[in-house]
Amino acid sequence: MHFTYCPHCGTKLIDKEIGDEGRIPYCEHCNVPLWDMFTTSIITAVVNEQGEVALLRQNYVSTSNYVCVAGIMKMGESAEDTVIREVKEEIGQDVEKLEFIKSYPYPKKEMLMLGYKATVQKKDFHLSGEVDSVEWFKLEDAPAKLREGGIAWQLVKTILEDSKNK
Repeated sequence: MHFTYCPHCGTKLIDKEIGDEGRIPYCEHCNVPLWDMFTTSIITAVVNEQGEVALLRQNYVSTSNYVCVAGIMKMGESAEDTVIREVKEEIGQDVEKLEFIKSYPYPKKEMLMLGYKATVQKKDFHLSGEVDSVEWFKLEDAPAKLREGGIAWQLVKTILEDSKNK
């Protein structure tokens, strides 16, 4: 989100030089710089003890590709807590181990996605209303099910390469 007006007082912002940051929207009335904002979210590859990854169909996201579990962080929630909550909510799996993989800027949606590998013990899925279906795929087969080059694809490819190097 890019500010044009101060969210505190409504004054139209000016561009002001702020140290090393360059020109930043600034409210002269409140004397406060207002940096562009983005939503922080998580994306996680849910992997079980058999080396399979859970991939979801969410038709509101894509009708042609699978996706990974993802969700928005709530105020006061850590990224790790968000992964655990989203995995439980979306597919009914209990996270036993978490590993941060990489952060992924997603400018199109004004997001920063924090990528994780969530390890679970395979059990029956329990889907939320926002998930149309979910399947376990062998980790090595998963990239072909995801949109090539997309964030989920990059995350799964990294996890797959790391697993081959161990």
